[in-house]
Amino acid sequence: EQGIIVDAVAALGGDRIARATSFSLQAEGTHFNLGQDVTPGAASQTFSVTRYARVLDWSTGQSRMRVEQTRTPNFAYFQGNAPQTQTFGLDGDVAYTLLANGNAVRASETVAGERRAETYHHPVAVLRAALQPGARLSNVRTEGPERLVDMTTTDNVALTLAIDATSSQPTRVTLRSYQANLGDIVISSRFFEYQDVDGLKLPSRLTTSLDDFMTADLRVKTQVLDAAVGDLAAPASITAAPAGPGPSAPIVVTEEVAPGVWLLAGQSHHSAVVELSDHLLLIEAPQSEARTLAVIAAARALRPDKPLTELVVSHHHFDHSAGLRAAVSEGLAVIAHAGNAGFIEEMVKRPHTIVADALAKKPATLTLQTVDDARTISDRAMSIVLYPISGNPHSHTMLMAYLPKQRLLVQADAFSPGSDIQPYAANLVENIKKRNLQVDRIVPLHGTIVPYTELLKVVSAGSS
Repeated sequence: EQGIIVDAVAALGGDRIARATSFSLQAEGTHFNLGQDVTPGAASQTFSVTRYARVLDWSTGQSRMRVEQTRTPNFAYFQGNAPQTQTFGLDGDVAYTLLANGNAVRASETVAGERRAETYHHPVAVLRAALQPGARLSNVRTEGPERLVDMTTTDNVALTLAIDATSSQPTRVTLRSYQANLGDIVISSRFFEYQDVDGLKLPSRLTTSLDDFMTADLRVKTQVLDAAVGDLAAPASITAAPAGPGPSAPIVVTEEVAPGVWLLAGQSHHSAVVELSDHLLLIEAPQSEARTLAVIAAARALRPDKPLTELVVSHHHFDHSAGLRAAVSEGLAVIAHAGNAGFIEEMVKRPHTIVADALAKKPATLTLQTVDDARTISDRAMSIVLYPISGNPHSHTMLMAYLPKQRLLVQADAFSPGSDIQPYAANLVENIKKRNLQVDRIVPLHGTIVPYTELLKVVSAGSS
């Protein structure tokens, strides 16, 4: 097995890689908006990365990494279109984020594991790791134009290295991981366009993909071995603190909006419940499995004598569909925009074996109903009309729910009262007027309930 590593090291320039104590690179390029684009699978929304700096330090006997990046959205972004600067790092088992005010926040152990794996997504780093005593290599094989070897690093990161069968230059590093919406995933970093760099051959283009979706495409400007990289130690203020906690327990606050209509709020993402004659309908399964299960429990407690049978999904974005599988596990039929049908079917059938979620533990069959132009759900007690929000730059496959008797409009993301940035509000007004809806109040799935006049005021002021 060691032969494939020896060949790759020789192809890049020899044993200088094994002796390296640090590595740094500067790059620029593009980030893509995984799970948040205008349609499922689209890659039209991008961030321009004007500065990407990754620094690795091995001189202390354990990996230290710091990444600093500045990126600017090239689309109507709910956080605004100003450049965003982000700094995060890893010091052994301590993962942290540096905030704009200079304070450091320690991240969870899960994040630390993800960043530890990220340190190996460059040929220098992965080959250096493969040469360390204690690294385990196995299953050398040839697949098409590549030779592959499985590897477990000394800090127990399992990955696969592929090299070109002809040149022996590394072509990619892949590893299995887990993402709450997608379940089992494969993260791949690919290496292209090798160039001479100070006596070595190193790739000048790096891409990262999650399964088949590219998340980053970077062009390297500079990369250096054994340069001074400064102090990459985690800030002293957090090294003694425990690892950051995982997600906090969901808080669900119930607010009656009208007879038979409730808002389930309490945190950043809300849901709504509508009571019909013989059942309850839930609008939105957001944020996480835990939140959705808490929301479902709260909805059932409102009317214990009526079953909760239906879920309306506003749109496919990961933060608004994260509880989809949990809702299916609880027996809810799903109602969604026709353009999201394939996405929902795919999410429900994806394997979750690395971490067993609610649906993996409690399998259930998906019942899916779709909305093309409009869909009315009505009985003697209640009427709800689901409409697509056409032409919205945030999502092209988005639904809003209109309750004509109560003159309420339930919607997500198109208008979030309280935010200073409202890039999608004008489009929502256009859709309301096109449908000739008589709206008194907006029930948002972010923010607080407001009169319709508040939406008109925002659009009139031009803050959209």
